[in-house]
Amino acid sequence: MQPILAFLPATIRGLIERLPDEARDRLEEIRIREARPLELVIDGDSRFVTPLGTLSAEPDNGYRPSKEDGLKLLDLLTNHSLYTFEEELRRGYITVAGGHRVGLAGKTVLERGEVKHIRDVGSFNIRVARAIPGIGRTLLPALWDEAARNVHQTLIVSPPRQGKTTLIRDLARMISAGAESSGGPARTGLRVGIIDERSEIAACVKGVPAFDLGPRTDVLDGCPKAEGMMMMIRSMSPEVLVVDEIGREADAAALQEALHAGVRVIATAHGRNAADIGDRPVMRRMIADRMFARIVELSRTPREGTRYTVRDEAGRKLAELGGAALRETGRTLC
Repeated sequence: MQPILAFLPATIRGLIERLPDEARDRLEEIRIREARPLELVIDGDSRFVTPLGTLSAEPDNGYRPSKEDGLKLLDLLTNHSLYTFEEELRRGYITVAGGHRVGLAGKTVLERGEVKHIRDVGSFNIRVARAIPGIGRTLLPALWDEAARNVHQTLIVSPPRQGKTTLIRDLARMISAGAESSGGPARTGLRVGIIDERSEIAACVKGVPAFDLGPRTDVLDGCPKAEGMMMMIRSMSPEVLVVDEIGREADAAALQEALHAGVRVIATAHGRNAADIGDRPVMRRMIADRMFARIVELSRTPREGTRYTVRDEAGRKLAELGGAALRETGRTLC
């Protein structure tokens, strides 16, 4: 929490610091809206922070951040220079140290019909990033291609806030480390390349990952996925590429090139399930071309924890797996 507390306005920081340790440990999101109740998402449940630093289920009891709170937060997020964060403001989010992503909403400024940046920011959504070593242990054996001594070409599908980034971070760590970190068959660690366009997977600080990604992992930080995949293949000769949230034409072309180069890819996409992402033209074509030998549908509920439904390239169900590591640690995915 320290990187997050560092850029919060003093009033809001004090309220968060007064929360019980257990609540802070299970915190997934901090939603700050000007003149509206301060909301937290804890284990998937919405709670509001009172002016006394306690939690309430009633919005009317929540502390209401002022305009000054919002201006101070934006000033600290952009290190006192909105100009240098123009690209991040155009995309609607800023990634801070530790891999935490801060979503922004406000008045958009258009230039030739496209969003140039956001001004009058009135809403902030701070998504807390955490590494959970072992969260992918039950899944990795289902992705392993013994004949190739590599992972299958894999697509992981889920709605937002179900833990896709946390999962691929852990898969990268285990694939890179090899047999010592996985419950699957004995195997040698592989060279892994991560294209971290939003600086969330590795949370690099001056080029060095803040998370444990294994001993054979290289990271291209802040680079567009399609271009980054080609750069990584040419420069670092990875055996596995890991990318988050694909879906554009350029992504499909880069994935095809990676396949031709003999590199396996683990990618994620937003959607409820495999059928849902098939409604999008680019994803439909990739699935129809059977670019992914494994499609994993990721879901999470407070009662059952994390579950993985693993399908083959034709959509046939191969396995239904539980995220045992989540229940063992008592931690939440972010």
